[in-house]
Amino acid sequence: MISTSSTAADRALRTVRATSAAPVTYGLIALCCLLFALGPASGLVPGYGSGDVLVAAQRAYFRRWGVVPAELFDGSAGAALTPATALFVHGSWVHLLGNMLFLFVFGAMTEERMGRVEFTLFYVGCGCLALLGYAAANADSEQSLVGASGAISAVLGAFLYLFPRARVTSLLPFLFFLPLRFPAWVVLPFWAALQWQAAGQASDGPGVAYLAHLVGFGLGFGYAWARYGGGRGPGGGLGRAVATDGTARVKPAPAPVTEGEKQP
Repeated sequence: MISTSSTAADRALRTVRATSAAPVTYGLIALCCLLFALGPASGLVPGYGSGDVLVAAQRAYFRRWGVVPAELFDGSAGAALTPATALFVHGSWVHLLGNMLFLFVFGAMTEERMGRVEFTLFYVGCGCLALLGYAAANADSEQSLVGASGAISAVLGAFLYLFPRARVTSLLPFLFFLPLRFPAWVVLPFWAALQWQAAGQASDGPGVAYLAHLVGFGLGFGYAWARYGGGRGPGGGLGRAVATDGTARVKPAPAPVTEGEKQP
């Protein structure tokens, strides 16, 4: 009993420490989940109705808070704010949980490396620019674009530069979803290549805005390279990823020798 209690206490303490080390990441996750639960897409609020009434409420909600490329550049103040509001709106449970999983896995270490204020500005700024990049490339589209994928893709790009050797557990469909661990420099470029391929095959109908993923990923990697590079190698020579007991941290060391959605 003593051993079991001690182990449980240690795990709880590690969780508290991880949360306190990355409050912005966990705060963003909590905020996105709360807003989704209170919105019409969750199906949890009876006031939005059901059936066709609910579908109409969802479309109106996405159009109000999401980015509509055809309306974004018309000069209206409301549309100009949507790149920021769209970051906190998700279209379905799968959309929300997928994005939050990526943010949970890659956000904490990136925030700990950058610091809270810089990470917050980086997340919001790159997320807005990713949505703007998609909107500029699809200026005539009437589809609403929502989701934190562009911002989270920027986090992935920064993570790749800052922690290229950090090992990431991956589930590969063609290997029967076996959990395998690969370094970030293998997993994340592979993920980006899939986004590139999907973006080339995407139609203009409802679906995933892969171009926003690519823009965000490129912005994140470029920012990390410019901010922490300077010819000193990945991480700017200031840190490396160290994993102990399942909790990722950044410790001082020499430089080493994880989605936007269009809605109808």
